[in-house]
Amino acid sequence: MKVFAISDLHLSSAVGKPMDIFGDGWLNHFERVRENWLSLIGEDDLVLLGGDMSWGLTIEEAAPDYAAVAELPGQKVVVKGNHDYYWTSLGKMQTAFPSFGFVQNNCLRRGKYLITGTRGWNLPTEDSSEHDLKIYRRELLRLELSLKCAEKTKTEDDVVIAMLHYPPFDAKYGDSEVTTLLEKYGVRTVTYGHLHGKNARVTPVVRKNDADYYLTSCDLVNNTPVRIF
Repeated sequence: MKVFAISDLHLSSAVGKPMDIFGDGWLNHFERVRENWLSLIGEDDLVLLGGDMSWGLTIEEAAPDYAAVAELPGQKVVVKGNHDYYWTSLGKMQTAFPSFGFVQNNCLRRGKYLITGTRGWNLPTEDSSEHDLKIYRRELLRLELSLKCAEKTKTEDDVVIAMLHYPPFDAKYGDSEVTTLLEKYGVRTVTYGHLHGKNARVTPVVRKNDADYYLTSCDLVNNTPVRIF
């Protein structure tokens, strides 16, 4: 089983919100994702989808986007992004899209891989609002719940992967409460997305305190799933 990751597909089959308004790099981007996916990924491989799957506001609006991804090969696991407004609860997502796995306050096993994660949020600054701080703290709690889930079931040969949507560090890749928590539970492989555009910080893999952090935003990885194992 090979393991790949990609995030921020921003599909909009039902709501008509094409991404090419943000630049030529988004022109027909999902066609390029599909082509690269088919050339790299087999049915037995694992694909980690790091949030912002669909612009749909409801599960019904997101359904054709999930259907388009479901047609592609591989086992698929999803974590919530900040634009996944249709995602109201884990149970509803599992019912609506049974061919996908979803991570929220839980962990999932796929072979020897234990998949953990959470959406995350903007890291606190001196200008952070109480509202943002509340969301950030809640996301830390959710991440720890997921990591504890993996810790309970992990065996010696298992590999824990953490999927995040938001970056776990600032522009200088400094330590944060998020990276400290990941290190506490011995996570050595982390994926994240959310960043976009020509001015985004683009380091494909950040090596930090014995862990590898993989950037997976589709426009920043040439619309190509990133192989992590």
